[in-house]
Amino acid sequence: MAARTSDSGFDVTPLTAQRIAELARDLDPDERRVILAQGTERPFCGTLLDNKKSGTYVCRLCALPLFRSATKFDSGTGWPSFWAPYDPAHVARIEDRSHGMLRVEIRCARCGGHLGHVFDDGPPPTRERHCLNSASLSFVDDGVALPPLR
Repeated sequence: MAARTSDSGFDVTPLTAQRIAELARDLDPDERRVILAQGTERPFCGTLLDNKKSGTYVCRLCALPLFRSATKFDSGTGWPSFWAPYDPAHVARIEDRSHGMLRVEIRCARCGGHLGHVFDDGPPPTRERHCLNSASLSFVDDGVALPPLR
């Protein structure tokens, strides 16, 4: 498979199933349920919901940068919410017809890890609300180098 690079310069070539399985060995049971089995956290329980630090939210599984703290907002929904991804090529959108409704699931474009869902009721300028599970993310403070992609 040919390597793919996002406009922000990151390798977004999809990982093999074998590599994803290797990375998943480091996940705890809740992270595994959310990231690999499209689960969700209960509202107002995620560890990153109230994070007010400046930095970057990266994929818990493969470390691809997904969201910047500058785009985070309090949606009142109980999950960390962002109005734009770090780079649109880093977040895959998938039609989700589960639970008797039509939604748009979002996944890491590199490893396919479940992040949450995106809705069209967010603030300007995008009017999008990327509603995420804390278990799907790791946080890197501004001034600290982003971890290498795994």
